[in-house]
Amino acid sequence: MVFSKKMKMAALGMAALFSFGLLGGCGSNNQASSGQKTVGIVQLVEHDALDAANKGFRDALKERGYEEGKNLKIDNQNAQADQSNLQNIGQRFVSNHVDLIYAIATPAAQTVANLTKDIPIVGSAITDYVGAKLVKSNDAPGGNVTGTSDMNPIKDQVDLLIKLCPNAKTIGCVYTSSEVNSEIQFKAMKEYAESKGLKVEAATISNVNDIQQAAQSLVGKVDAFYLPTDNVIASSMPTLISVTEAAKKPVICGESNMVKAGGLATYGVDYYELGRQSGFMAADILDGKSKPADMKIEFAKVLKAVVNKTNADKLGITIPADVLKDAEVLN
Repeated sequence: MVFSKKMKMAALGMAALFSFGLLGGCGSNNQASSGQKTVGIVQLVEHDALDAANKGFRDALKERGYEEGKNLKIDNQNAQADQSNLQNIGQRFVSNHVDLIYAIATPAAQTVANLTKDIPIVGSAITDYVGAKLVKSNDAPGGNVTGTSDMNPIKDQVDLLIKLCPNAKTIGCVYTSSEVNSEIQFKAMKEYAESKGLKVEAATISNVNDIQQAAQSLVGKVDAFYLPTDNVIASSMPTLISVTEAAKKPVICGESNMVKAGGLATYGVDYYELGRQSGFMAADILDGKSKPADMKIEFAKVLKAVVNKTNADKLGITIPADVLKDAEVLN
């Protein structure tokens, strides 16, 4: 078939328009060209402390100009303490090429860090990034992971226990054997408590079904309990408190939400503020100002004392005035 000059020109024009249309169509669906960022949030389990860290993170992003429905899309997922769920959520984020992953709690961060070395990961509610093999060092992470640590002021917490329970000779601790953060906190607590002349008894658990039996195994041996920021314990505090209250044993907790759930007191991390710190770090990454490899692990900037006055009255414990002075008192 022979084309006239006019037909050739028309064909070329149509081809050009078709090509432009295809390119234009691609551009309209391209996340980068629209300026929208996608953040995947993976939370290990639902409980007050991790929920607060989640909210603080999102609020901080909004403060920095990243607002859902405008220039930010958030894929918020809760693994319900299930490893296979963590794996599936992480794979989904990687497949969807999210711009950043926010991992709340050590197992969540470990899972996503094993799935991607390219997508930036900001963590929170993680006690020891080096011990969990997430970074090379706190000062120079060196990979795609950074974030905030919820390492407790454990010495201050033990001192608080001694002040509130001066006659205590033996401390009991229940924690999850598979949680690296709990193991680290227990060892630090044990070392310091023993340096103060206290004896420490421990009972480890694998899941929530073990909590009641573990607590009951200790109540006859101990004068008070210390609980680290253990995710399994935090998600099922009423189960443990039902045992300690019946035995009239005070419980010093790793963080404030555990006190609100029935513990006696803490001097610890504010998880909402910790989440905000992580959010500001994430905003720096999304802005292109920083890379995880060069961002130091940050520690909690806000610590607070919380006392459960109702629980203290049940136990017949008088809270010293110097403790009450700066504490948040729950009635």
